[in-house]
Amino acid sequence: MNKVIATSLVVLLAGFSFSQRKIDSKFGKGLYNVVAEDNSWSMKFGMRVQSLYVGENVINETDGVLPGTSSFLIRRARLKFGGHILTSKLKYKIELGLSNKDLGKVDATTNMAPKMILDAVIKWNFAENFVLWAGQTKLPGNRERVVSSANMQFVDRSLLNKNFNIDRDMGMQLRHHINVGEKFLIREMVAVSQGEGRNIVQNNIGGLQYTGRVELLPFGKFASKGDYVGGDIKRESTPKFSIAATYDFNDRAAKTRSNQGSYMNDDSGENADGFFHSNITTIFADMMFKYKGISVMGEYANRNADVINHFSADSTSSASVMAGSSMNFSLGYLFKNNWEVAARYASYTPHADYADNAEQRYTLGLSKYIVGHALKVQADVTYKMEDNSPNDKLMYRLQIDFHF
Repeated sequence: MNKVIATSLVVLLAGFSFSQRKIDSKFGKGLYNVVAEDNSWSMKFGMRVQSLYVGENVINETDGVLPGTSSFLIRRARLKFGGHILTSKLKYKIELGLSNKDLGKVDATTNMAPKMILDAVIKWNFAENFVLWAGQTKLPGNRERVVSSANMQFVDRSLLNKNFNIDRDMGMQLRHHINVGEKFLIREMVAVSQGEGRNIVQNNIGGLQYTGRVELLPFGKFASKGDYVGGDIKRESTPKFSIAATYDFNDRAAKTRSNQGSYMNDDSGENADGFFHSNITTIFADMMFKYKGISVMGEYANRNADVINHFSADSTSSASVMAGSSMNFSLGYLFKNNWEVAARYASYTPHADYADNAEQRYTLGLSKYIVGHALKVQADVTYKMEDNSPNDKLMYRLQIDFHF
């Protein structure tokens, strides 16, 4: 499959080169935009790559900073397609991940298949402000997760997102918005999904997942959807603010982190399907504020379950839900020369049964936006404090990001 995609891309780019046609597009707005003569369909093609360096050192009270580890990798490499079918009210989006990090680990439950498909969703604006989504895409969870990895303020997402995000899933979503007065905007979203994450090809294990989210924007829309873009790239001329909350319930979930994490396998035979199950509830609250280069984002997450720790009667199998709470707060300022400095604090407070696993992270970031988020260089330094470790850690990262 990868060879087919790569060959198709080479042929496509070669066609552009030999035809010597001028393309009606701008850098960062899609590589090519095709529209049928009768406007019955369209397709915009884009691609992006993130090259990343990561280094980490252990800090010992006695010996100071010890020699650490380092790695160079392609963090993300993706192809994106989007457009409309028959009418502008019926749109689609397809996104494919090609890097090893995008593909993830081979898992027997996904039929040993790499997770190449990120998004494959169709969006139908069937009535006024109502839009129905069907397919695989991001659930309306915490704000930082919904922000595209191409538009992040830091090199990568926070500790809160790592432990509690609900990511992508297969199902249906209904979205609606309403204007109250001249500026006040309210958005509502509900989703029903399979509850096990993306690219699952086996029969559904357990029940379905139900998600609801409400967003309030008292000062109206952000410029260029800036409430889901890291940093105040557009330098909002008037204050813009969004506050939101999400409730998510995963019925009889079989994974440690709702629809994420590893499967809670039961090898004892007590459960007929071979898995432990928990009813998992996840709650998010978040906000975004931007004004004249200043950006502030805050998030809170809490996860609980009816059964957190599972043990088989014969003690041959056990599994635990990652429950607890987390906070994520960031502050940034974009200078007029498009350099940005930002700071972030994130914490994880586990369930009482795992109190020793608490963690805190302090991050300081520096970014140079050459062409907004479409071409940028980002660096950050993170100080990690983990209760279950006698030593702290220092992580430093450098990333170059570009997308057409």
